[in-house]
Amino acid sequence: MSAPEPATTGAASPETGVGSVFVSNYPPFSAWRPEHLPAIREALAAPPRGDADLGLYLHIPFCRKRCKFCYFRVYTDKNADEIGAYVDALGREIEIYSGEPAIAGRRPTFVYFGGGTPSYISPRHLRRLVARARAAIPWDAVEEVSFECEPGTLTEARVEAIREVGVTRLSLGIENFDDEILRANGRAHVSKEIERCLPWIAAAGFAQLNIDLIAGMVGERWATWRETVARTVDLMPDSVTVYQMELPFNTRFSGRILDGSLDVPLATWDEKRAWHDYAFAELAKAGYEVSSAYTMVRSPATTRFVYRDSVWRGCDLLGTGVASFSHLAGVHFQNVDGWGEYLATLGEGRLPLARALPVSDRERLVRELILQLKRGSLDDAYFARKFGVDVAVEFAEELAELAGRGMMTLDGGAIRLTRAGLLRVDSLLPTFYDEAFRGARYT
Repeated sequence: MSAPEPATTGAASPETGVGSVFVSNYPPFSAWRPEHLPAIREALAAPPRGDADLGLYLHIPFCRKRCKFCYFRVYTDKNADEIGAYVDALGREIEIYSGEPAIAGRRPTFVYFGGGTPSYISPRHLRRLVARARAAIPWDAVEEVSFECEPGTLTEARVEAIREVGVTRLSLGIENFDDEILRANGRAHVSKEIERCLPWIAAAGFAQLNIDLIAGMVGERWATWRETVARTVDLMPDSVTVYQMELPFNTRFSGRILDGSLDVPLATWDEKRAWHDYAFAELAKAGYEVSSAYTMVRSPATTRFVYRDSVWRGCDLLGTGVASFSHLAGVHFQNVDGWGEYLATLGEGRLPLARALPVSDRERLVRELILQLKRGSLDDAYFARKFGVDVAVEFAEELAELAGRGMMTLDGGAIRLTRAGLLRVDSLLPTFYDEAFRGARYT
């Protein structure tokens, strides 16, 4: 594969501001309401859909430090007993779900350990959690078990335990190889911890190793980014995922922007896209191919991301853990986001549900269209089969607008993002939103 075309950025874009850019769901989370909770209770009580895969997400909300750009529900102050109590509550939540008619007897296609930092918890806690979860919802038919790691939390024993419980896809949050940049952004690890854990990971023999990078961290320069990309290519992981840094409202950096105390420059969106583009070009030279707007893979025939592709195709997803998001039978819902309330509710034997949103067929269509567009193209036959819709006709105005801006091509019915479109895809997706959600706050 030849190197991809360079991105065209146009006029200079502003520095990173405060607000969400990355789109992970539709309709936006801000539309979810407590008054819609009866819809999810009704969905759980109904027989399962026969046309949807089931996935299980386990939120492990613990970290050594909170990154200055982090907007997730995480805790840095919990001791071993508190972590043990959370692990038990998480297991109890999965057990309750296993008895619901919509879930009972189903086997998940994938399992995903996300965070926070799943690799923060001890091997003892991990084994206890997995044993309890698997007893409730067996994993015998699973195609993928993904597990997020922070390099500095890993020991040889932890890596062995992670492999032992059946993890097939290890995602290593390196983000950058420059120690000054890592420290400036509040990362817990430094480069020597990356180097230390890599032999253990190689020896464990995971089916897939993914490395995460972030373009546009505070302090980034062309020289440091080139070095980070070069070191990543030298490692030759199975896949590399590159995100462009954003600052939603609840990050430490965002607070300093809003109160005027941030005294370091932030990368512009043009700079982040240029760095992202450079990483993809260098990976392409090394034989990698585009898998999505964020991910390059070394062997497309053997390297899959089942979690991503299933979610983007509308699977049922049980998101367990504090503040987790779920999707079931056309209803979106979220758990409570407070530690005490989460533990107390499960202690009473109840699911810790906070808010929900039943979605229409039209909203399901738009959701899948915008998420799958992150792959770089749309399969019109898929949407015709599933929704009975010709997307080229249904969204002709929106597609023509993006094509006119040079963000996509419409050639013989094929809908493809250009390189420029791929690098800014999240900013393009609201083009397809229904009027009620345009301009709405995402979270």
